[in-house]
Amino acid sequence: MNKPIMAKATAVWLVDNTTLSFKQIGDFCGLHELEVQGIADGDVAQGVKGFDPIVNNQLTQEEIDKGEANPAYVLKLKFNAAAVGEEKRRGPRYTPLSKRQDRPASILWLVKFHPELSDGQISKLVGTTKPTIQAIRERSHWNINNIQPIDPVALGLCKQSELDAAVQKANAKKAREGGVMSDDERMKLVSTETSLAMDPEPRMPSAISGLETFTLGTTEEEDEDKPQRQYDAESLFNLPAGGDDDDEDEDDDGRGRRR
Repeated sequence: MNKPIMAKATAVWLVDNTTLSFKQIGDFCGLHELEVQGIADGDVAQGVKGFDPIVNNQLTQEEIDKGEANPAYVLKLKFNAAAVGEEKRRGPRYTPLSKRQDRPASILWLVKFHPELSDGQISKLVGTTKPTIQAIRERSHWNINNIQPIDPVALGLCKQSELDAAVQKANAKKAREGGVMSDDERMKLVSTETSLAMDPEPRMPSAISGLETFTLGTTEEEDEDKPQRQYDAESLFNLPAGGDDDDEDEDDDGRGRRR
């Protein structure tokens, strides 16, 4: 790490316990020289307890002595083997709590307009997990009917340069593998302003969700192959045979007179 932990508290301790210049302390702690002067005047970091960099293995007394003897000397942070590699970010990007509800919309936008991006690239861009991306790809996300695609750059989840770099990397990989981008995929490479100006996709009512391919009748090809039945008035109103019971009836006394 290039800067000490608890930089402001470390600066407070150096101001109170050494004769280092404000510039030396500011360069070592990553602060501006005027901010260090404000700490010395009591205008900045009021109530902050000093953090001893010598006890906490961040600075040696020899470095402090060199700095006090030479105002132009730049203090060097003590080497800590345990801190090697800590500057490299691990895992998905951290997303602030205020923007985490916008991640599904940005994932849907990336899946729709940049299908060449892999799940790993999308995960690094917006700071999400692969199961969430897969659920949105398969439209099995619990809130998929209410998600509208929005550019992650417009939402502040990533930079335009990062998105462009990821797209170029995905296209280069696809070209190496022998794949060629179709015209439909090229049309999807739109700018942020264009994507925000697009009309939202029509949403299907939740009551009939899942019935997109369900049909009640036969297909048009089946209707063409099936012979059409002809109907006329006589066939529709034809009464069943055996109407003798209506023409002849018996009285209650059983003599069977014709009426």
